[in-house]
Amino acid sequence: MEFNWLDKTEYPFRSNYLNVNSHKLHYIDEGEGEVVLFVHGTPSWSFDYRNVIKPLSKSFRCIAIDHIGFGLSAKPEHYDYSTQNHSATLESFVLHMNLRDVTLVVHDFGGPIGLNFAIKNAERIKKLVVLNSWLWSSEGEPEYVKLRKVLKSPVLPFLYRYLNFSARFVLPSSFGRRKLSATLLKQYTAPFADRTQRNGTLAFAKSLLNDQQWFEELWQRRGAIVNKPTLVIWGMSDPVISPKYLEKFMSGFSNSSGIKLHGCGHFPQEECADEVAQAVFGFLQNK
Repeated sequence: MEFNWLDKTEYPFRSNYLNVNSHKLHYIDEGEGEVVLFVHGTPSWSFDYRNVIKPLSKSFRCIAIDHIGFGLSAKPEHYDYSTQNHSATLESFVLHMNLRDVTLVVHDFGGPIGLNFAIKNAERIKKLVVLNSWLWSSEGEPEYVKLRKVLKSPVLPFLYRYLNFSARFVLPSSFGRRKLSATLLKQYTAPFADRTQRNGTLAFAKSLLNDQQWFEELWQRRGAIVNKPTLVIWGMSDPVISPKYLEKFMSGFSNSSGIKLHGCGHFPQEECADEVAQAVFGFLQNK
């Protein structure tokens, strides 16, 4: 598959594809050694982990998928883009690849997607790395109450499908001090070429509205992974998810440590890639 917009200097990896649910799932598989599996959120793709994967792949086997509907994966107009189905697809991928002793790195919606898989397959998980994410209901949070009004707006599907709103506006506005250049922003907007390819991002917005109970159920079922060595890395200037979520992860996972990145927003792996790579490398080296 050819993607004329793709910057191969920034993203110099070899593309691999796996047929899942009759559609092509794109992934990269770089380096050798213990497996580090990266799971992205919205409206991003494996591209946002590139500057963490580049150094880590010298010592570890780094695998990153693009969810169906994102990045270089297929983007069918009609598809089950539910968060639960993305998690089931991740599980199918890991089982097909027979990955074991996995260090799972999750961000944003990659949290519930990846950690749901981890809870079900705890024997395959060695360590966890969490970047600005969640695993519980936000139903009672004042920020969520405001957001819910936006999510319920009948205008939202139009904005997402016709203006590529999530990638063009929501993503860059979630950054901290280090703003996203126009050149890099194109790598996030270009995968969603037209309105038929933007239902994946819209589905994640709907998930925020409809799946709060499921998120809370995941938190209640976290016992299977609660003692796994866990590193929580947090962009402290995240306008989307506040630092109190960092504290909840730290208190809810008994074998966890945390790193606070001040001035960094919602995408630490993009904004503060060197710091994230160094932190993850040290965590992986720590036996």
